[in-house]
Amino acid sequence: MTDTTLDPAIADLVRGAAWVTVCSGAGMSAESNVPTFRDAETGLWERFDPTELATPQAWSRDSAMVWAWYQWRAKLVRSTTPNPGHVALAEWADRRTVMVVTQNVDDLHERAGSAVTAHLHGSLFEPRCSHCDLPYSGIDADPEVATETLRVQPPSCPRCLSEVRPGVVWFGEPLPSHAWERAADAAAGCDLLIVVGTSGIVYPAASLPERALAAGIPVIEINPEPTPLSSLVTHFMQTTAAVGLPALLQEVPPAG
Repeated sequence: MTDTTLDPAIADLVRGAAWVTVCSGAGMSAESNVPTFRDAETGLWERFDPTELATPQAWSRDSAMVWAWYQWRAKLVRSTTPNPGHVALAEWADRRTVMVVTQNVDDLHERAGSAVTAHLHGSLFEPRCSHCDLPYSGIDADPEVATETLRVQPPSCPRCLSEVRPGVVWFGEPLPSHAWERAADAAAGCDLLIVVGTSGIVYPAASLPERALAAGIPVIEINPEPTPLSSLVTHFMQTTAAVGLPALLQEVPPAG
C-alpha cells in the first residue's frame, strides 16, 4: 500500500464501527524508534543474552542486575515519542469507543493520550512487589534517574519489605489473568478489531483476532509485511501503523 487511499469496504467498516478494539505489537512502536528486545543488547549489555535476563531464574540469581537492565530499557523508551499511529488512536477515542490491547511494554499509547485497556506483557513503568504484588511508585523506580551501571539494588516494598520487581511478564510466566480477561472481553464485544504491528504468532495474544473472526467480527490487519494472520483477516492493509491508522481516522466523523 503506497498511499492512504482506502478500499471502500474498509472505509465502510470504519465509519460504521461504534466500538473498535486495537491489538498492537512491536511494529506499532517501531516508527517511534523504540529499541526492540534484541536492539537493547548494546553497550553495557552487549555480552548478556536478553532471554536469560528476562526470567524468574535471573531475578533469583541477581536481582540487582535484572533491575538495572530494565531501568536502562525504560530510560531508552523515555527518550522516544509517540508516532502518528499512536496519536490517531487517541484522537479516534474522542469520536468513538476505542479499546487498546497491547503486547508492548512501553508507554507510548498512554503518552499519546490513550487509555490502555490491557498491557498483556506488562509495562516497564509499572513495577510491583515481587512478593505481594503491591504497585510501586517511589522515586527510586523512576528510570529518569537510573544509573548507567550493571547493578542497581531494587527498592523495597513499603508493605512487606520484599524487593520490587519490573512490571513485565518474564519468559516462563503466565500472562496476568486480569489483563487477559480485559483483552478477551474487548475483542469479543467490539464492532471492529484492528491488529497492528504484530507477528501474528505469539500466543495467546494471536488468538484474539482468531476468536473475533470466528464470532463474525470483522478484522483489519495493518502491517508492512504479510503475517500468518493476513490470509485470514477481513482486510489486510500492507502499510505501517503511522500511515495506516491516520488513514482510517480520516473516515471517522467527529463526535457530536
